[in-house]
Amino acid sequence: MRLRTLRMAAAALAAGSLALGAAAAAQAAPSAVQADPASIGAAPYLYLGWGSPQKATDIMKAAGNQWFTMAFVLADGSCNPKWDGNRSLTGGNDQSVINSIRGAGGDVIPSFGGWDGDKLGVRCTSASALAGAYQKVINAFGLKAIDIDIENTEFQNNTVQQRVVDALKTVRANNSGLKIYITMGTEKTGPDSWGSGLITKAKNSGFTPDGWVLMPFDFGGGSANMATLTQQAEEGLKGKLKTAYGWSDDTAYRHMGISSMNGKTDDGETVTVANYQAMLSYAQQHHLARFTYWAINRDRQCGGGGDAGSDCSGISQSAYAFTKIAAQFHG
Repeated sequence: MRLRTLRMAAAALAAGSLALGAAAAAQAAPSAVQADPASIGAAPYLYLGWGSPQKATDIMKAAGNQWFTMAFVLADGSCNPKWDGNRSLTGGNDQSVINSIRGAGGDVIPSFGGWDGDKLGVRCTSASALAGAYQKVINAFGLKAIDIDIENTEFQNNTVQQRVVDALKTVRANNSGLKIYITMGTEKTGPDSWGSGLITKAKNSGFTPDGWVLMPFDFGGGSANMATLTQQAEEGLKGKLKTAYGWSDDTAYRHMGISSMNGKTDDGETVTVANYQAMLSYAQQHHLARFTYWAINRDRQCGGGGDAGSDCSGISQSAYAFTKIAAQFHG
């Protein structure tokens, strides 16, 4: 089974319920969130529906991280968000884990999308309905940030791309201070034609995410140094952002991000601990907006020398080696 194809997304309901949802969320959202806002960009993915996930508070104690990107909320067959498309947003284990993270001084960033599953961007047939779906999740948890992991049927469709951009523009207008990250695949030289088109659509629509985040893996890196290839892809992204938005190098860097994969990838590549440390140095040097990886579930060595899977990286490493590196990122 492919590792990446199990990546999924989070989202929410209809535009007409925004005001009512906000009022309800004020009562339902957990309080006393203390996570350091300076480290909001350092939020590795934790997927509760996959690979014997570790206890979140144990991860925090062992690795020192405060933020988690929670994967994934998808459509339930309509324009309605659920975790993995089948678990209720609130009241279940997902919310219990979020509450435990917040109780320990951390916080979460739900991720909408991923490779597999029923996408809200496809099921919600208007930008206003999609914005309402995003808003339902924002309200339910009193969020400070969201991640739009745009892949597959949401990514390779111009109509859906535009719908996502327009919905995020509405979300930005209705949620002052909310961080919005767009995460997408890449070629070795930077975003492909679909990624470049998405950037152009966002610029032409007057929308700027806080971070354009690349997933620099599964692009045929083979035995090449994945830190070197990641920097190469990021520099390609920088050029596209400068062209689209007219930014300086520094401004472009500050709107970029890295979302790597730990250990063995689906495409025969290997991201080592040293590779990821080098990526951190690059991200810190250029003050990138986001530095993360997929996934904490795999941040441990396989037993008996086994191959990579949903619960181990397939390389020699200490437990939480990648999460400890991510926790050092402060933009």
